[in-house]
Amino acid sequence: MTGQHEDLKPAVLPFALIVGQDELKRVLEIAYVMPSVGGVLASGERGTAKSTTVRAFAQMMYHKLPVTLPINATDDRILGGWQMDALLRGEPKKMKGLVEEADGGLLYVDEVNLLDDHVVNIILDVVATGLLVVQRDGLDEAGSPVSFTLVGTMNPEEGGLRPQLLDRFGLLVPVRTELDAAVRRNILLTVLRFEEERKERHSEWLHQGAAADRARRTRLETARRAAHHVVLGAEVADLCARIAIAFEIAGHRGEIVMAQAARAVAALDARTEVDAKDITFVAPYALMHRRPEAAYGDAIRWEAKDQELLDQVAAVAGTGERVHGGP
Repeated sequence: MTGQHEDLKPAVLPFALIVGQDELKRVLEIAYVMPSVGGVLASGERGTAKSTTVRAFAQMMYHKLPVTLPINATDDRILGGWQMDALLRGEPKKMKGLVEEADGGLLYVDEVNLLDDHVVNIILDVVATGLLVVQRDGLDEAGSPVSFTLVGTMNPEEGGLRPQLLDRFGLLVPVRTELDAAVRRNILLTVLRFEEERKERHSEWLHQGAAADRARRTRLETARRAAHHVVLGAEVADLCARIAIAFEIAGHRGEIVMAQAARAVAALDARTEVDAKDITFVAPYALMHRRPEAAYGDAIRWEAKDQELLDQVAAVAGTGERVHGGP
C-alpha cells in the first residue's frame, strides 16, 4: 500500500527495528491473522517495551497508534453515550466510545489488571461476540458489529487478574527483562538512534524500517485471508485434547485457542494444514494462564518441567498411551 501513510515519519519505532521481544511480536501476528483467538495479554515487569511493541504493531498494521483505554475510563467513555453539551441544548447526539473508535484497529488496555472487573468483562464480551450492545442511560441498541485486535498488558507485581478473566484472553505472553548484555546494548543504541533520526528530514534507516513493515503487513494480510482455509486434521485435534488433559485445563477454551492459533501459524508459513509442531509452538501461550495454579495467584510462567511434559505428550500422540501432568 502506498500513499500518505508511508510519507509520514513514524510516531514510534518501526516494528521491524524493535530489538528483542520476538515472542510478543509473533503472538501479536497470530492474533491478527486469526482474530477468533481472542486477544493477547502481555505480562511482565515495567520498562520491558511492552507498550512500544504494541504501538509499533498497530502503526504497522493500521497506519495509526492503538486506541488506548485509560485506567479511569467511565462506562460512557468505553461504550459511548450522549454528548452532554448537545443534550443540554435539547439536541440528543450520540458519542462514540473507545470500543467503537477501535473498530477496524487495535484496542490497547495498559495495566489491565488495575481496571475494574466489570470494565474488563465488557471489553472481553465485545471481543467474543463481535457486537457492542448498549442498554443503559436512555440508550438501548440491539448491537453494533465491532471488530478489533485486543491487547492488554500488565505488571504482575501490581496484582493479577481473576482466573475467569485470564481464561478469556486467548494468548498470554510473559515478557521478561533482557539479561543478555549484547541485546541490552543493541536496545539502548536503537532507542538513542531513533530519538535522533526521527528529527531528521530523511533517515535511510527509518525508511528501510518502514519498507520492511510494509512487506510484513502484506504477508500478514495474506495469511489472514488464508487462515480459515487451513485444515486441522483429526490427529492434530486429538493432540490438542491430550495436551489440555495433561495440563489439567478446565473447560475447553484452551484446546480451541491452541487449534485456532496453530492454524494462524500454518498460514503465516504459507502451509495449508496444521502439524504437531504448530500445536506445540502455541501451546505454552494458550495454556500457561489456564492451569490450576493460576487460580491460586501463582506466578504465570512456562518452566522446563512444563516443556518436558508437552514434549512427552507430543511424542506419544497417536499411540493411545495416556500422559498425565502433576506429581
